[in-house]
Amino acid sequence: MADYDTHHHHQQQQTLSKETAFQALNTIIQLHFEKTLEKKRAIDLQKKELHKLFQIFFIFLTLIFFSQSNSPRLQCRHCWIPITLLSMAHLIFYVSVAQTLRCINGFKYQRRCHKLTLGLATEKLREMKMRLSNNSEYNGVVVGDEEFEIHYQEPPESYFGKFKRNWALHFGFLILIYAFMVSSSVVLLCF
Repeated sequence: MADYDTHHHHQQQQTLSKETAFQALNTIIQLHFEKTLEKKRAIDLQKKELHKLFQIFFIFLTLIFFSQSNSPRLQCRHCWIPITLLSMAHLIFYVSVAQTLRCINGFKYQRRCHKLTLGLATEKLREMKMRLSNNSEYNGVVVGDEEFEIHYQEPPESYFGKFKRNWALHFGFLILIYAFMVSSSVVLLCF
């Protein structure tokens, strides 16, 4: 009788281990799925902020150029105040855009990490279910801790290089646009 109780308790403990493994993997999957959605929402929020920055900046430009166009032509020596104001506004705007793009790229990178971890956890859960269904004649399968231990995944270095290239392209584009806008402001206000 004691032998039966020991065997029954051992079998119940092994079944709980299987249940614990499934529950742990499902928790990991749920966590990384929620994190992926959270990063997607953060990216969308940053994009809305970027659009808001563009709208405010272009309204500001419109007001400055409209006020200058309604006044009689100023001599070039008098235009340096609006030109300086426009240059500072451009600089602040482009620094804000660069920072927002950096945040967006950071959120995209984190989202990719969570997606990779989510994929690995889903694959391990699928493999475990298949292996346990193949061993259905032996219900006392013990699942080791390493079976449901999932480490945070990071993409390969080439993926990080992609973000660096994108950032460099965006930053170079912003510098060119800044130089063009300052020079065109000087031309519009002085000549």
